Amino acid sequence: MKLVMSFILFFVFVYSTISNASEVFEFYNGVRALGMGGVQVAVVNDETALVANPAALGRLRDYFVTVADPEIEYGSDTNTLIGLDIMAGVAPQRALNALNAKPTLRLSERVQVFPSLVLPNFGVGLLGKYRMTGDISGTNFNADYVNDFAAIVGFNFRLLDGRVKLGFNTKVINRSEVKGVFPTSSTNLSVVNNGKEGLGLGVDIGLIFTAPWKTLPTLAIVARDFGDTKFSNGGVFNTTSLRPDTINQSYDIGVAISPILGKRTRSTFSFEIKDALNISAYDDAAKLYHFGGEFNFFDAIFLRFGANQRYWTAGLEFAVKNYQLQIASYGEEIGTDVAPVEDRRYVLKFAYRF
Repeated sequence: MKLVMSFILFFVFVYSTISNASEVFEFYNGVRALGMGGVQVAVVNDETALVANPAALGRLRDYFVTVADPEIEYGSDTNTLIGLDIMAGVAPQRALNALNAKPTLRLSERVQVFPSLVLPNFGVGLLGKYRMTGDISGTNFNADYVNDFAAIVGFNFRLLDGRVKLGFNTKVINRSEVKGVFPTSSTNLSVVNNGKEGLGLGVDIGLIFTAPWKTLPTLAIVARDFGDTKFSNGGVFNTTSLRPDTINQSYDIGVAISPILGKRTRSTFSFEIKDALNISAYDDAAKLYHFGGEFNFFDAIFLRFGANQRYWTAGLEFAVKNYQLQIASYGEEIGTDVAPVEDRRYVLKFAYRF
């Protein structure tokens, strides 16, 4: 318990020194991590290790085949804007049409699937993701739309009886994006007319150190997009000659402890810094700091909590045989350091795997 309290106090001290905020988009976010404040590199323990930290493939003790795992995320205004018309939120022109009808609101939506096969120390998966955020300011539509289709393969090597795990993945990504400021009078916003598309090859390298103590203190580091991920060629759909922005190399660092609370009850607490070697380049360092925890009851019920930037997060999972139902809520900073604005978001995932 002393270790847990020290860990939490350390987070509070660091977090209290931060005073800026804004939104950071990542290649992959999952419902478990979002419920835990965005932490993942030191705590991931399932098929999402393929993209969160390939070294965590060394934590798996069995194989998992994920057949279907649709995940959808709505911002606090999104249901008012589009209701259950999911695809309206991930198509730039349809998003603009919805916002023109209610220009004081903000649209934020993400839809993704990640079928995969993972074994101890190895995994392959296919990621499909649509993400759209947008709002209207005067006669301008501020749009950020990304569509990724990716094939991912990962490997891990266990060293020193598993206390050290070294993993890497290779990602083949087809990215389409529409980003920028467009007139609210636009009638044909699309990747073909206003966007970019390209095919990129990226590599992530992960390292996990776990001390052989009762609480399993862990240090994890992931080098994302090692050597930068550049997009070239025409992409799968060859919609435009313009290429998406390069994804620059970054480093995520996380620490975690995992106290056992009872015979069938476990816990995890983690603190993580995104893009840790590039903090000075941000005018708002708060967006890089994350804290979260999880209580596991009988491997069937999971309670999650955390802090993403300035805002609380929470999550709940029910796991029965081959089925999982997960929900989460988190706050994202969309304002400035002197005038913070929270965009509360809600995530739902259902998965069938065996």
